[in-house]
Amino acid sequence: MVDHAAPLLERDAPEDPFALFGTWFAQAARDVRDSEAVAVATADGRGRPSVRMVLLKRWDRRGFVFFTNYGSRKGRELTENPRAAMLFHWDPLGRQVRIEGPVDRVDPAESDAYFATRPRGAQVGARASQQSRPVADRAELDRNIARVAGEWSGRDVERPAWWGGFRLAPEAFEFWQHRDDRLHDRLRYASEGAGWRIVRLQP
Repeated sequence: MVDHAAPLLERDAPEDPFALFGTWFAQAARDVRDSEAVAVATADGRGRPSVRMVLLKRWDRRGFVFFTNYGSRKGRELTENPRAAMLFHWDPLGRQVRIEGPVDRVDPAESDAYFATRPRGAQVGARASQQSRPVADRAELDRNIARVAGEWSGRDVERPAWWGGFRLAPEAFEFWQHRDDRLHDRLRYASEGAGWRIVRLQP
């Protein structure tokens, strides 16, 4: 287990935020349940915000990917206002990571590849549920699921065109490490040319 109160100092921080994220994410994967759970905040075209938890499914230097119904509230908001913020909170480690930047849909082939790895029930659910839309009751949802399951019985479930991935391309990271007396360490990385500028923020 990582020392909950270990400081985060500039001299120990790599110049590359992806390197630091990779180290922290690997540590969280060992010590935190659902370490890939991340809050994603979006806003509609009028700037009205919303936030929800999703699962990070992949990340690399191009960005951080999650999947959803494009007609869901977050999908519609990202179409209107293609920017988002992410927040990982790994309480057992006393750590948070904030990531901000523009968002775009991933290539359909990437969405197809991930959809094929999902459990069949989740594939059927993705086709049956009009995510974020009202439904009369649970029974209606269950009927929709049974109908779609019957339609695809005996064959692979194809990814619907309205479902796929979004990738957030980071313009800024903030790494937050717990310290006593609420005097937490906060290092912000801001994209600057081909590199990153590191600034300490007051707690």
